[in-house]
Order: sequence, then structure tokens, then C-alpha cells
Amino acid sequence: MIKRLISILFLAWVLGFAWFALLLPLPAPPQKTDAIVVLTGGPGRIDRGLEMLEKGEAKRLLISGVAREVKPKELAAEYKRPQKLFDCCIALGFEAEDTRSNATEVAAWVARRNYRSIRLITTDWHMRRAQYELGRALGAKVTILPDAVRSHPSFATLFREYHKYLAGLAGGLLGL
Repeated sequence: MIKRLISILFLAWVLGFAWFALLLPLPAPPQKTDAIVVLTGGPGRIDRGLEMLEKGEAKRLLISGVAREVKPKELAAEYKRPQKLFDCCIALGFEAEDTRSNATEVAAWVARRNYRSIRLITTDWHMRRAQYELGRALGAKVTILPDAVRSHPSFATLFREYHKYLAGLAGGLLGL
């Protein structure tokens, strides 16, 4: 009986990892939202957020998890965008250090502005955990449009992220 239970759990883990690794989230099609949220930490994320903002998919953009020493002027220069875009439409979040604190930072920013929908931009391998954590923090009143930045993650990255995702799910079930 114990061997069967262990075998079933192992099979569920293997199938879950296969689903997680082989069916990575995709970029979202054009769709307007109240705001765009970019979680820092991977290549192409900020570029995608700026592109969606410039296309008019939303009027405001939050970049969450920015290092405290970074200034909007520096980001504008690095991403070759006009300073007026950063002045009018882009907020930098300096409080987040990980995915869970990203969710807390985003939830507070969204609540202050009474937004009802956001476009979440992060890397494809990070999307499921980020969307889960944001969903927990924002609640059912805010719609999240996942917009994944395509990447070519290593097996190690997928393996590590899958277990972080499982830990997040377990923490959610336990109320942590």
C-alpha cells in the first residue's frame, strides 16, 4: 500500500514537471488593461512592458523590484525611451526582493489606483508562480492577463522553479 502511494505521488510529480516544463506560458495577444506590471529579474521583461505601454495596451506601467539606486532617468537612457514617458506613465517599485514581495508591492499599487485589470509581464518559466502569488495578493476583483516573455530556460532553472511553484501552492493551501 505504501509503495503504491509513493508511486502515485512520484508519477504525479513527474507529470506535473512535464506539464510545467513543456507547456510554458506564451506572450499575450493585444488586449487593453488598466495597467501593466513588469517583474524585474530577467532579460526582455522591461522591453516588453515598454512596448505594450507604447502600443497603448495600458496607460500606466509599474516596474516592480527595482534596485533602490536606479533612477527613472537612467532607465530611460538605458532603454532609449523619452524621459517624459517615464515622468508621466511609469512607476518604479523599490520594495520587492522576491516574487512574494513583488505580489505585495503590486497589490498595494493596484489598490491605491483602483485598477481592475493588469497585464503581468515576466519570463515564461516564472509566470505560473508569479501569477499565483499575484492572484493571492490581489484577490478575485483584479483580472490578471499573463504576458510571458519567451526564453530558453535550462533544465536546472525549470527544475528549481517547479519546486518553488509547488512550495508556493503548498504555502497557499496552508495559509502561509
